[in-house]
Amino acid sequence: MTRTLTKELIAHVGETITIQGWLHKKRLLGGLNFITLRDRSGIAQNLIDNKEEVEKLRGLQIGTVLALTGVVTADERAPGGAELHDVTVEVLVPVTDESPIEIDKPINHKSENLDTLFEYRVLNIRNLQEQKIFKIRASLTRYIRSFLYENEFTEIDTPKLLAEATEGGAEVFTLDYFGKQATLAQSPQFYKQIMVGAFERVYEIGHSYRAEPSATTRHLTELTMLDIEMGFVESHKEVMDMVGNTVRDALTKVYTDHADDLRSLNAPELKLPEGDIPEFTIAEIHDMYTKANGVDTTQEKDLIPDEERWIADYAKKNLGSDLVYATSFPAVAGKFYHKFKDDNTVAWADLLFRGLEIATVPLRENNYDKMIEQMTRAGLDVTDEGFRYYLQAFKYGLPQHGGCGLGIDRLVQKTVGLSNVKEATLFPRDINRLTP
Repeated sequence: MTRTLTKELIAHVGETITIQGWLHKKRLLGGLNFITLRDRSGIAQNLIDNKEEVEKLRGLQIGTVLALTGVVTADERAPGGAELHDVTVEVLVPVTDESPIEIDKPINHKSENLDTLFEYRVLNIRNLQEQKIFKIRASLTRYIRSFLYENEFTEIDTPKLLAEATEGGAEVFTLDYFGKQATLAQSPQFYKQIMVGAFERVYEIGHSYRAEPSATTRHLTELTMLDIEMGFVESHKEVMDMVGNTVRDALTKVYTDHADDLRSLNAPELKLPEGDIPEFTIAEIHDMYTKANGVDTTQEKDLIPDEERWIADYAKKNLGSDLVYATSFPAVAGKFYHKFKDDNTVAWADLLFRGLEIATVPLRENNYDKMIEQMTRAGLDVTDEGFRYYLQAFKYGLPQHGGCGLGIDRLVQKTVGLSNVKEATLFPRDINRLTP
């Protein structure tokens, strides 16, 4: 008999059908025996009153793979409004070991329980509530891809195994590559700029690697990034609008399509402005924060984490926006590939979402001679083999361009309302964990 998914039961009332999935829960009460079966679409309740069929389940544990054949009966108390009666049981894959966790119970996300959560990730991801996080994550990336496709971006894939880090720095993972030293890519920065010279608009959703010795709620050593680069832009604002609209579109759709899931996860209400995303310069935020809190941050070149949270709360309460831009970073914070507005500021903005920076959004320097000058000033060897191909793109013509590096893990974390970025990652990697 053709398999029917559990979500389709209500459309087959009165028919005899077969469902297949995992034993999710069982209540053997003697005369009335109920088991819950889980498949990719949800769960279904099944009434088994035949003793021979009940006996097939004796000694079997949660996770046993079953095929159940029975008559679909309407019952408003059952999940989806229908259940199976007169059930025949076929055991496809028996499981006799008792699960170390109860997957039908709420998963504890308190900070002291996270190690346990990740240690049993293989099992707790079978929990229906836990799955919602990652279905929301999958939808967010799908909406992002769709929006960028509609705006004529080409998806690219760039190498993650690179030659020795040209820029240096301590936050790079190194490994032996057939007798040579290789590094894991911290970002596709050089490649996406190069590709502007071919496609004008490109993006990538892929992994980046940061050897940051940080055990915080916002850091991972292996992270998923959305990287965008777009050419022939007239201004930094054009880049900021594209990145902001990409995020706005994805959030609007996920809050519509996953409304019930987000409510069940106690996600915050979404607040987005009708017009542009609010913007404050770094200097303005420092001044506002210093006056409001009595803590002087005016000499900081970046926002401290508490400033990010403060300005995000301010934007939400006063401007009705969960998104806010911090703009006009001081020149001292700029990188050699940034476009500098003047001697004091760089065309760089950070997009904050609910108190956390989720994206850096700069305008790039595209003039070859200016690039050589900025690299030299930064102490870089422009003749280094690692810069050869990157500089080729500039030498043979790149338009003014800009883009972003946006953390998918952080976006999911703040969308759902999780406390730690690791909770938004299936198998997180940090300074303490390389498994599962």
